[in-house]
Amino acid sequence: MENKDRPQILLTNDDGINSPGLWAAAEALSALGYVWVAAPREQSSGMGRSMPSSSDGIITTQTLTVHGNEWTIYAVGGTPAQVVQHAILEIMPPFTPDLVVAGVNYGTNFGTGVTISGTVGAALEGASYNVPALAVSLETEHKYHLTHSTEIDFKPAAYFTAYFAQKLLTRQFPEDMQVLKIEVPARASIHTEWELTRLSRMRFYAATAPQRKSWAEPGSTGYAEPTDTSIFAPGTDVHATLIEGKVAVTPISLDMTAHVDFAALEKSLRQE
Repeated sequence: MENKDRPQILLTNDDGINSPGLWAAAEALSALGYVWVAAPREQSSGMGRSMPSSSDGIITTQTLTVHGNEWTIYAVGGTPAQVVQHAILEIMPPFTPDLVVAGVNYGTNFGTGVTISGTVGAALEGASYNVPALAVSLETEHKYHLTHSTEIDFKPAAYFTAYFAQKLLTRQFPEDMQVLKIEVPARASIHTEWELTRLSRMRFYAATAPQRKSWAEPGSTGYAEPTDTSIFAPGTDVHATLIEGKVAVTPISLDMTAHVDFAALEKSLRQE
């Protein structure tokens, strides 16, 4: 039920409106405020923050009963970032979100892959409206990444979603932090420790070539995970999640300007 006096939370994902991970997050977040559930109509993993003109933008609604509570949900024909736009501009008014949450995602979003992730892309889009944002992913086996499998236990990830959402709703954080990216280990419990981390500069998911005999045949690139995760440095999101078994919490800024000495760089660039 709608409550005008409660925080307004916009929840989305990139796995699509029927994802169990989305609903695990919705239930956990409902203790903190009114949750608007708007998500891509279809599986939209790997969309980043893209805005393709081919998206139809059609919005459909339906009502679901979850544990005795009625939820009105919005399925949008678009990418995760476009869903955030439609929600803020069309679905939620006259309300505005106090928090944007993307997840819980099937599979991690590590390191340099954040620009590929639709989960992180949605959070970044929310942050561009000057709204604090959370992107939450759960480590799962590769075979589950593009599924809506009910074999996955989202309870620990949902717990940490609500935990960090509550912090973002009630506290002031540094100006240069717009998104918190959360990576939850597969074996996590609600008692698992968390650690502040940085993005790994090493690529985690390596692109794989299409398996086809001719370029004239349809084919798309795939991805593979590394067999040796010990190569990822301590302090990174990968190391914390996969080596230490901790929840990795990475602050992300919309400002992608390199932290370099501008005077030295300009001197180097201007040299003949």
